[in-house]
Amino acid sequence: MLKSFVTFAMLSGSATLACAQGGVATYAVVDTGIVGQAGCAGACGAQGGSGLTSESYVGGREAVGNASAIFTLENGMRVDSGRGDQDERVPGRQAFVGLAGEFGAITVGRQYNLQYLALTDVADPFQGGMAGNAGNLIGGGRRTSNSVQYYGPLARGISAGASYAFKEKVDTSPAGRAWGMTVGVKAGPLTVRAAHQNLNAVRVQLHSKTSNDTVARNSILAANLRLGWGTAYAAYSLSRGWAGSPLFNPDNPYGAGLARTASSNSRDGLFGLAVPLGEGTTLLASYICKDDRDLANQDARQVAFGASRAVSRRTDFYAAYSRIQNRNGAGYTVGNAGARGSGNAAINVGMRHAF
Repeated sequence: MLKSFVTFAMLSGSATLACAQGGVATYAVVDTGIVGQAGCAGACGAQGGSGLTSESYVGGREAVGNASAIFTLENGMRVDSGRGDQDERVPGRQAFVGLAGEFGAITVGRQYNLQYLALTDVADPFQGGMAGNAGNLIGGGRRTSNSVQYYGPLARGISAGASYAFKEKVDTSPAGRAWGMTVGVKAGPLTVRAAHQNLNAVRVQLHSKTSNDTVARNSILAANLRLGWGTAYAAYSLSRGWAGSPLFNPDNPYGAGLARTASSNSRDGLFGLAVPLGEGTTLLASYICKDDRDLANQDARQVAFGASRAVSRRTDFYAAYSRIQNRNGAGYTVGNAGARGSGNAAINVGMRHAF
């Protein structure tokens, strides 16, 4: 469970291969593929994409006594064009340093929040990647800047964590301040984790049709159960506040917040499966329903199917298809690990290499 919080885990069975240089072990992931979209507001079609299953990044660790100094830098580099995807930040995704050991891990910087980690690490068979990623409908922002985060063991099979993010500017506005907490239990084949994230978001419009509450409050109960034929996944999420929806993007609030009316009160459910088929091949499927409790009643449903094929310890291929049914004017889109997407349906085909 701890390895997810220091980004040492590779998705779909890919293993990290460390290259020791001067006492520092470094590792990286490069991911690229083709994205085909449908149901866009404007023109859409097939194009090259990057970071579809997991965002490309570089990380490392160095032994420091009985612990390890760790770092992660995710620049969101687009392998298809060689350009970054967030020009205002370098690195634009995650950027943190910390210490990890038997006590757990404590990290400082810009990093995934605890609610998003519970969703992707425990409940989502797509683990936050490809067209089927659960973040298309569940939760709000993925990352928090200026954050201090801890996750570690409490007792046998029980772990917990907490985080706090300082606001960016020294003024009277609480925008950017966030806190989170999580607790997890692992008992044999069953893993359960609960998490909550509270974020004060930037107010980008004076009035909303549904709510002026910009404090995002995202809570989740996530679980998976390993069975003889595969793994079953489930989650139940409560999202409240105008900034608690995937339609509100704290990294680009002006572009995303004005395009559609984001839900300010929803209950979301997820059911999924991961079924191994022979050595190195895994089939994936998930169903997500968003129950919007606002007066607009903008519900949404997502159905996704996918497969991954590991051809070595370093390289795997993948394919996925997902479609969202929006109701009453909802505008949720099918994205992937590196992009929000533009249409209500998408197909991904690509490969990932870890080294």
